[in-house]
Amino acid sequence: MSRRTHSRSLKTRRRSIIASVSLLAMSAVAAHGQNANGGSNSSGSGDTQLAPIVVTGTAAGQPPATGTVGQPPEVYAGGQVAKGARLGALGNKSVLKTPFSITAFTAKLIRDQQARTVADLTLNDPSVRADAPVYSERDSFFIRGFSVVNLDVLYDGLPYLANPRRSSLEGVERVEVLKGPTAFVNGGIGRVGGTINLIPKRASDEPLTRLTTTYISDGQAWSHADIGRRYGPAGEWGIRANGSYRFGDTPMDHNEIKVGVGALGLDYQGEDVRASLDLNYSNQKIDAPTSLFNAAAARITIPSAPDGSINTANPFEYHDSTHKMAAARIEYDLLDNTTLYAAAGASRYREDFLTSSYTINNVNGTARSELSIQPQQIDGYSGEIGIRSEFDTGPVNHKVNLSLQKSLNENHRGGFAPGALGLPGAYTTNIYSPSYLPSSAVSGLKLPKSDNLPLFADLLSTSIAFSDTLGFFDERLEVTLGGRYQEMRQRGWNTNPNNGPIGDQNYYYDEGRFSPAVGANFRATENLSVYANYVEALTEGAVAAGNTINAGEIFSPFVSKQKELGFKYDAGNVVLTAALFEIRQASGYRETIPNPNPPGPATVSIYRGNGMQINRGIELSAFGEPIDGLRLLGGVTLMDAELERTSTSSNNGKDAPGVPKTAVSLYGEYDLPAVENLTLTGRVVYSGSTYFDAANAQKIEDWTRVDLGARYKFERENGKPIEIRANVENVFNENYWASSARGFLAAGAPRTFMVSASFDF
Repeated sequence: MSRRTHSRSLKTRRRSIIASVSLLAMSAVAAHGQNANGGSNSSGSGDTQLAPIVVTGTAAGQPPATGTVGQPPEVYAGGQVAKGARLGALGNKSVLKTPFSITAFTAKLIRDQQARTVADLTLNDPSVRADAPVYSERDSFFIRGFSVVNLDVLYDGLPYLANPRRSSLEGVERVEVLKGPTAFVNGGIGRVGGTINLIPKRASDEPLTRLTTTYISDGQAWSHADIGRRYGPAGEWGIRANGSYRFGDTPMDHNEIKVGVGALGLDYQGEDVRASLDLNYSNQKIDAPTSLFNAAAARITIPSAPDGSINTANPFEYHDSTHKMAAARIEYDLLDNTTLYAAAGASRYREDFLTSSYTINNVNGTARSELSIQPQQIDGYSGEIGIRSEFDTGPVNHKVNLSLQKSLNENHRGGFAPGALGLPGAYTTNIYSPSYLPSSAVSGLKLPKSDNLPLFADLLSTSIAFSDTLGFFDERLEVTLGGRYQEMRQRGWNTNPNNGPIGDQNYYYDEGRFSPAVGANFRATENLSVYANYVEALTEGAVAAGNTINAGEIFSPFVSKQKELGFKYDAGNVVLTAALFEIRQASGYRETIPNPNPPGPATVSIYRGNGMQINRGIELSAFGEPIDGLRLLGGVTLMDAELERTSTSSNNGKDAPGVPKTAVSLYGEYDLPAVENLTLTGRVVYSGSTYFDAANAQKIEDWTRVDLGARYKFERENGKPIEIRANVENVFNENYWASSARGFLAAGAPRTFMVSASFDF
């Protein structure tokens, strides 16, 4: 159905339902008897017609085909992945008709896997790997071999609104992963490897009241309430509320986590107007948060990963944070084929912490540890306005979009010298047998907090995007032409008294650039699509890591370029995809050099910003229900990531640090025939070996993780369902380095048990 026809028929159905409330039943039938195309819906029986009036009318939560307010696209067979996704300015797009690689994980998959955060869910995609320890305060990702921190996660298509450290999933309906440079589609500062977009929950047609209680080893209790209702004659008003609290000990020594989440989603679905408002709040308190490890600058042999339950953090260490966010979106159908839209949001994140940083010095796991503190406040603001229209010029169909987006990210940090706070000095520990400081070492210290902090850096992005998707041969061939002009202003100020006067501006960059995008999708048959794209994106320059002699230095923005060719085949109940891609990205890297300021160590690390990384790969994936009772999700990614234009010529052609050549994620579900409503689940995650350094002298071994689970569903006497789930992550309790990216090592989590019960009322 075309968007124009959909819009007309939706309006007609809504008018019919309103009439059915105020008029006699026969009048309602007569009002509904004429459909949007002038044809008759009558079957000769008033009773037969009245039922579909009610059912279709309560579908008010469903937006027009390209709309982005209301229910997202429907799910595919198996319920784990959606048929379509929200591609920013392009609106809702079918996966098979999109000239990009995108996957939309559903709320059903979130529940079935008992996923707590985005990183738990994206592990189902072999091109996405977590880049932070599970029991730390943050999520971080590698997509197609490039870093994507949680600060870059979008909320309902808008940047800088989601929690910049870790996003919980209680209020999330879909987690969409768009691979490749994304500035054209989403605006803001386009990520290189891809973008993760969180779609908030909306009230559906059926009333929902669900309570889920969960236990996670070694002592975490988790309660989650999910309530949704629609109101009004046509169900045009919707409310969805989610609240949860999780607390207790984790499988890691001394580690305790408390997480509270509140999410409220309101929406309105009128004849010509659709609008939504989301309010989110979360807090996270962690005792003894685990941290990343840095290998010493000298090229030591990387030691084996420690037992995942070992925690090198002192018991008195902590990380406390709060996140608040509000976002609104509105669409107005100016004409049946033309929609105006606008969205805006703001967020504030504060964190206070006292944590350790580590440098591993030898293969035996001996490490140097030092306490650090740097309270932060991160503010985000984002808005967009645009117009979408669809029309024909002769035999060619056009889907045109014009949009303007503006976003601002502000980072406030403390203006103090850490050494003046009275913190203990560096001490020796071991990643296998940690040494801990006594709590008296920090008792009585007055540590700074994340209020009234000076501005450390800000990033303002202003962009305008235009696209025209031309449809030929009854839209069998669609060609998208467009691009985005981006203006980026980036500033920095000194907040460390050791580096000069507080408040002195030490960085300024303000330039603009047009990033083109071209995509084509050809439906060779009704079920087979072949696609290609070329996209560019502008991203902010890297910031030198804290373990380098130029820590804090901000580099000029980078330009990335992607070429991609692929196909998507819908076999009816399973979709098979393949993608061949190349991404070129100017990049930064850590390099070991002789110490320029002796005395001290013979060598030190410095961060360079003039490199080039070229990632070439092939992705093979599948999702769906190939046979009744068997559901599959996952695939394999083969990648060759090379360094070029390095300052050390011997590193040219070497493998990029942290990027495995082979990655596999395969999740499956099987409904056991012998026991009705009993489902067995399993997941295998494999990452090949990687290198820690640009010279490829420090190697990280490959690893495999196996997860197993089961769920059982039955109904109470009142017909309401109860669902019991049990999952075991890392069944064989493997010890492994889950990531070796960005100059750090992240240890994998130990064996973890989870059991939950969901009750619908």
